Amino acid sequence: MFDKLEDLLHRFEEIMNELSEPGVANDQKRFTSLMKEQSDLTPIVEAYREYKAKKQDVADSLELLESESDEDMREMLKEELNDAKKRIEELEDKLKILLLPKDPNDDKNVIVEIRAGAGGDESALFAAEIYRMYMHYADSRHWKTETMEMEEIGIGGMKSVTFMISGAGAYSVMKYESGVHRVQRVPETESGGRIHTSTITVAVMPEAEEVDIEINDKDIRIDVCRASGAGGQCVNTTDSAVRLTHYPTGIVIYSQTEKSQLQNKNKAFALLRTKLYDMKLQEAHDAEADLRRSQVGTGDRSEKIRTYNFPQGRVTDHRINLTLYKLDKIMNGDIQEIIDACIAADQAAKLLKMNA
Repeated sequence: MFDKLEDLLHRFEEIMNELSEPGVANDQKRFTSLMKEQSDLTPIVEAYREYKAKKQDVADSLELLESESDEDMREMLKEELNDAKKRIEELEDKLKILLLPKDPNDDKNVIVEIRAGAGGDESALFAAEIYRMYMHYADSRHWKTETMEMEEIGIGGMKSVTFMISGAGAYSVMKYESGVHRVQRVPETESGGRIHTSTITVAVMPEAEEVDIEINDKDIRIDVCRASGAGGQCVNTTDSAVRLTHYPTGIVIYSQTEKSQLQNKNKAFALLRTKLYDMKLQEAHDAEADLRRSQVGTGDRSEKIRTYNFPQGRVTDHRINLTLYKLDKIMNGDIQEIIDACIAADQAAKLLKMNA
């Protein structure tokens, strides 16, 4: 581990020297690449430099203890020595986590797809609530959101909704939300007061760029039509909606949220690229079954990951056996504690696998 850390420290110093060269900013591609690498290495280098400093503190304290006869000074040196040793242990754990292989998609924006499942209208109502939960959470992180597709029902529910979250490290956080979310409560339409169980599915996909997925024009059919449903001025009066059909996979994308046909077309292609890229990732996950089992719910879309029990005011994440009694806050977007626990469990599983 420490040989690797020395190599990374050396590489970091090389990058800093390259960035200080005159004219490096003239080559935007190289400059951007260097800045990205510097940003990725900075937390590792800072932790390793502190680790080395604390190791030196331990050596200095031991040396001074051998020659110091004053008891008060010896006690102070022992205290400094213990503090340094404790910090060294903390930094070793931190460095192990920082050196874990990074998901290449972690820095990407995400496209989230929520679909009503079992439970009819109650499922669609819950899908709308989870959509609002993610909107509130994204807002708390100062992330930008953009709705791409939405199919609503008349009572305020959603059969499906697809939206993009743009922000630094969005996928690294949101990927733990993929799976089946279950709700247990008494529906407003239930006169007998019986608790019903409904489900929705959440798919979190890293946004695919053109370099990630190449789409052959021959594989696509583009249809334009008049947008349907409620809309602003001009939305329903022009052929602004776009439907893409991808022949090889059968994927159909319908985009009508923008007034401009070109904007809807761009949105539709962005969503198609992401879905095709996600299919590639799912195939890779299936091919690496052992890796997928070691992760905390970031691969299997059919996995029941969480239950929202309204009568008891609790939320349970089944992957990590975490139960929180703050349902109201969670439904208002306060999901950071759950996500942090998922990240910690995922890191622990990977460390265990690496040590084994």
